[in-house]
Amino acid sequence: MSKLRFNAILDSQKRSSIPIEEKGRRSEQFGSNVFNEERMLQHLTKDALESVKGAVVSGSKIDRKIADQVAEAMKGWAINMGATHYTHWFQPLTGSTAEKHDAFFDLLPDGRVLEKFGGSQLVQQEPDASSFPHGGIRNTFEARGYTAWDPTSPAFIYGTTLCIPTIFVAYTGEALDNKAPLLRALHAVDHAATAVAKYFDKNVRKVNATLGWEQEYFLIDKSLAHSRPDIILTGRTLVGLNAAKGQQLADHYFGVIPSRVLSFMRHLEVECTKLGIPVKTRHNEVAPNQFELAPVFEEANLAVDHNQLLMDVMEKVAEIHNFKVLFHEKPFEGINGSGKHNNWSLATDTGVNLLSPGSTPMKNLQFLTFFVNTIKAVDTYEELLRSSIASASNDHRLGANEAPPAIMSIFIGKQLSGVLDELEGVSQGKLSPEEKTELKLNVVGKIPEILLDNTDRNRTSPFAFTGNKFEMRGVGSKTNCAKPMTILNTIMAKQLLAFKKEVDNLIASKNLKKDEAIFNVLREYIKTSKKIRFEGDGYSSDWEKEAKKRKLSNKKTTPEALQILTSKESLTLFKSMDVMSEVEVKARQEVELDTYILNIQIEGRIFTELVYNHIMPAALEYQNSLIVNVTGLKDIYGPTHKKFADGQLAIIKLISEHVTELKNKTDAMVDARRKANVMTDSKKKAYAYCDNVRPHFEEIRYHSDKLERLVDDQLWPLTKYRELLFVK
Repeated sequence: MSKLRFNAILDSQKRSSIPIEEKGRRSEQFGSNVFNEERMLQHLTKDALESVKGAVVSGSKIDRKIADQVAEAMKGWAINMGATHYTHWFQPLTGSTAEKHDAFFDLLPDGRVLEKFGGSQLVQQEPDASSFPHGGIRNTFEARGYTAWDPTSPAFIYGTTLCIPTIFVAYTGEALDNKAPLLRALHAVDHAATAVAKYFDKNVRKVNATLGWEQEYFLIDKSLAHSRPDIILTGRTLVGLNAAKGQQLADHYFGVIPSRVLSFMRHLEVECTKLGIPVKTRHNEVAPNQFELAPVFEEANLAVDHNQLLMDVMEKVAEIHNFKVLFHEKPFEGINGSGKHNNWSLATDTGVNLLSPGSTPMKNLQFLTFFVNTIKAVDTYEELLRSSIASASNDHRLGANEAPPAIMSIFIGKQLSGVLDELEGVSQGKLSPEEKTELKLNVVGKIPEILLDNTDRNRTSPFAFTGNKFEMRGVGSKTNCAKPMTILNTIMAKQLLAFKKEVDNLIASKNLKKDEAIFNVLREYIKTSKKIRFEGDGYSSDWEKEAKKRKLSNKKTTPEALQILTSKESLTLFKSMDVMSEVEVKARQEVELDTYILNIQIEGRIFTELVYNHIMPAALEYQNSLIVNVTGLKDIYGPTHKKFADGQLAIIKLISEHVTELKNKTDAMVDARRKANVMTDSKKKAYAYCDNVRPHFEEIRYHSDKLERLVDDQLWPLTKYRELLFVK
């Protein structure tokens, strides 16, 4: 074992659980660091409170006087809580979060210091932040960037800083972040869904999209992580021989949580509780050292903010516990990668989940309306939904017998498929009293009973109905949930608007009753969206062939998947829903392509470093030691030495072959990278990295892993899988 590996492992073995003091019940601590409605009740006037509530519920503007009141109250509360600074907390197109801290004080002309934070600082700031990706939106030296307060997501204190969730926009108004398009999409689906929900309940005034994410991640010892340049710089192991024991015994899955990990989890939950993140579930996942946590469902914008905040908090808490948390979708070869399942639904302000059956046929018709419209929306825009989960890291995971394939399909289970088949067979036009009774009582009325016994699950489905929600399983563990949630809520809004228009037209032109018109439109949707429904094995080659016959897309790489963003259909969709302008959409495609290129480029550079500075020197050193030994045998035994040295000679030969191939493949990769780098068109460059550079990675890895098997363990410079994944 190399000295670096030995010291890293020795250091990791000294780690002990850090005791976490938990005071009181979690319910008593929940949201204690959040300027939520409870805090506002304590610190705001009635007018200010109503103004903020109006902004949250209906999007009404908050005037400057009210903003000053809110800012003053927020400042007083934050300072009492120990805060010294404030920041506009936003989500640039990097996929992570960003913040610039300012102190609360200001210097007066006479030299005195005053703690200051007014409405102008709360509502808007100009951080500039010109180095963030912008996709050409900010193409001049004088372009400015502004952050603007999002009152729908409450401010919170983290450490000694008051964090104010904001959007990030350019001087010209275009969104430079992930939050602004999400808020627009949520407004669009609220408007469209509320109009449809009124068919069933006139009291509905608002519909919220809800989200429950499931965050998977790996924990490895910090010292061991720092012994691997690839983990530190790319988030994954570029090379590494599989350990003899991986996940094949399924002994880690839902097993006893290791004490050191449990200490980390408890600490994390304490911090999350104070920040109002409603984490509820924790458990071991399938792969060694892989874990998951999940919260209670929340309104989608708040849920996205909480997930982004959670990942920040996880990294900080992991550091305290001498862990490195890995969010990469595929940090280790040969074992499962990590996803972030997005469980999505729609809920009314009257407390009804629109994707959950009710106690009456009419409530079940409401369920069917939103259920079938979701299927229709995904069928129409499946390529666009696929693009929302595309990334260089997620390409490693999708379809790898641990995550859904790149083909978008919907799983609803045999029982609900039977219900839709019955509805599809209903005659068009007016329904006789007998037909209405049959439909409402014997088909629609039995849905709750069907779902009660419906235990079907399909882990290979990218978009599965799971009882009262749809689960989008292809989202990667690193992904900002705002991206898939923006697309999903946009296409749902578009579909619901089309549905209402068709129903209203039938009522007016065909003199149909409301429920008859709804049944007629749903019947056609069930028929025309049938191709997106699939109940079988998403990993099978037969499904790939069948999907092709159904004309479903199968975009296996990020450059392929991203092309749909700037299609005429997509640009029209985003514009018509007021979610993104053509400039904003094209900018995001440019940013995503550039991010893909840079990720592959960085990995290529690390490969070169690993091969030339770590792997080849170790292999040659071991080979030289074998040569010295063989030479010694020859000196002792003369011509008969071969019968004693045959094994060593074979290893010497194998090392030479793999070193030669390793060098050749690495040089070929570097050459392909140089050719790609001179390209100026981002699409062509992304395809060049995808098709000409990336394929060399597996070839390089193959020869490196063969050398790891051959070279003396004491000489191998890189911490091995069995040490990374099983040393506690």
